[in-house]
Amino acid sequence: MDSQPSCVVVTGFGPFRQYLVNSSWEAVKELSKLGLNSDMEVELRILQLPVDYREVKQRVTRIWEDLQPQLAVHIGLDASAKAIVLEQCAKNRGYRDADIRGFRPARGECLPDGPEVIASEVSMKAVSERAAVEGVEVTFSRDAGRYVCDYTYYLSLHHGSGSAALIHVPPLSRWLPARLLGKALQVIIQDMLEELRKPELKASFAENSTAVLPDRGNQLGDCSFGEN
Repeated sequence: MDSQPSCVVVTGFGPFRQYLVNSSWEAVKELSKLGLNSDMEVELRILQLPVDYREVKQRVTRIWEDLQPQLAVHIGLDASAKAIVLEQCAKNRGYRDADIRGFRPARGECLPDGPEVIASEVSMKAVSERAAVEGVEVTFSRDAGRYVCDYTYYLSLHHGSGSAALIHVPPLSRWLPARLLGKALQVIIQDMLEELRKPELKASFAENSTAVLPDRGNQLGDCSFGEN
């Protein structure tokens, strides 16, 4: 990385279905209050995305063309999650569920002729093992659920050459308020940035990214219904 200040873009999603308050955006707003670690010359930019395939495609393209971030981190709501889940990769096909406008991507795919799977340059397994936030469990997965969150992630990984991440958070609750989610995001994103600055960690990326959390099961329903 060069020595000049760089940008990190963090997005959350707006309302969808019964989730009039989306924990992903609430967590991002809390993160914006905290900022990132002051010893990093990084500008934090936040953006709310609608649960809308077509609008997401335009906005993700603009993020990478206009802001050229060092890292883009997309936060989504997983309605059935009990932990924060770091998603290792995104899929190109299988998008069958309609967005908030009733739209479904043509042929259920992100990009015609795009690779079937794109993985992040960040080892989510390694980050999940290091991240320590009191009161919050952090895990990882290789199936982001085939809804607008997974779709967003695929496009961002494509435009950003792997310098993107998707984090699924549970719904807000008394045991997991927005403030705690925001603090967890701060810790996790700091760790991701440190890893991207360590070439030796990238060497172990392929090995680390092959493992899958056995207890999560990577249920399609977790994210496809849990958003975004």
